Amino acid sequence: MTHHDSPAPARGTTTVLIDPRQYCTRTLFGIGRNYAAHARELGNPLPTEPVVFLKPASALLYNGGTIRLPPESSNVQHELELVLLLGAGGRHLSIDQAWRAIAGYGIGIDVTARDLQRKAQAAGNPWSIAKGFDTFAPISTFVASESIANPHAIGFELRVNGKLRQTGNSGEMLFNCGEIVAYLSTIFTLYPGDLIFTGSPEGVGTIRPGDRLVARFVDGSTSLEVDAAPPMRG
Repeated sequence: MTHHDSPAPARGTTTVLIDPRQYCTRTLFGIGRNYAAHARELGNPLPTEPVVFLKPASALLYNGGTIRLPPESSNVQHELELVLLLGAGGRHLSIDQAWRAIAGYGIGIDVTARDLQRKAQAAGNPWSIAKGFDTFAPISTFVASESIANPHAIGFELRVNGKLRQTGNSGEMLFNCGEIVAYLSTIFTLYPGDLIFTGSPEGVGTIRPGDRLVARFVDGSTSLEVDAAPPMRG
């Protein structure tokens, strides 16, 4: 797909933000191995079509919240991701329809219990537990699509305790945003409010109790700040 297949660049300088809580989110989709360098750092082959997994809506965590590190895992990791908010749904969307279905772009962290994921992979089992604990899907507010000048050039970054951990750009994705939405719609019925985590660039790392994670678009239009803590007792 070429860049001219995506929506026309936004006009003006006003940034419109969308609070995701105004939507009812039915499904959180995750796309794995969508950046070549990240696939290599985990020792995975490059996919020929999007690698899809799901996270429960109970994993959602909004800006300012706390990631609860579960006792079942000793290696919970951050995966910085561009997240899509759908404003329209349907089945078998064309690429053009898929781009138009995206209401906004935000920043998120696909929190992953890496040791549990590796254990599941070794046994040939799904990743649901590793990806699905409560608070394992922090998200920011979303920049409305009309405020995005070029969806193929969205830069984003993650700092942990002030230190830069991950950087990414949507132009580096193996499957771009429109292609992802169109592909998902061939399998699932998509609904307004659905969220799509589009994959992580390289640099994933362990989250420890007391860590402060700050993710942002490089242009400063939206950001996400969360803390990490052990699970609440009682």
